[in-house]
Amino acid sequence: MENDMMIEVPDNLWPVADFFMKDLGGEVNISNESELALLIKGFFYLYITVVVLAILAYKFGFAKKLSPLKSFIIYVLLIIGTFFLTLIFGLNLPLAESLFIIAIVMGVYRLRLHHERKQQFNSEES
Repeated sequence: MENDMMIEVPDNLWPVADFFMKDLGGEVNISNESELALLIKGFFYLYITVVVLAILAYKFGFAKKLSPLKSFIIYVLLIIGTFFLTLIFGLNLPLAESLFIIAIVMGVYRLRLHHERKQQFNSEES
């Protein structure tokens, strides 16, 4: 019975997931409230990180001017979708790390595009 209440925490987590789950050790006793709270807190922080990085990647790469209702629906679906992605793949795959790289690449692309358009506008003015 005691063994049924234990959840093993993998020791080969990706860096972001490992950072948030480092206080758990090798096993979590889900009948122990403090250990369960650490597990939930680590997952919540990982989830928030994934949501923020997904929003940044969306804003930098794909966002267009939409009405407030359409934007709200997109962000709600993004938040719901990232919950399931984090739940299923958050500990096993480099989800947060990949989103971080995507956000950086899209941010650099958006910055270069902005500078290019600014230069083009200035050259047309002259």
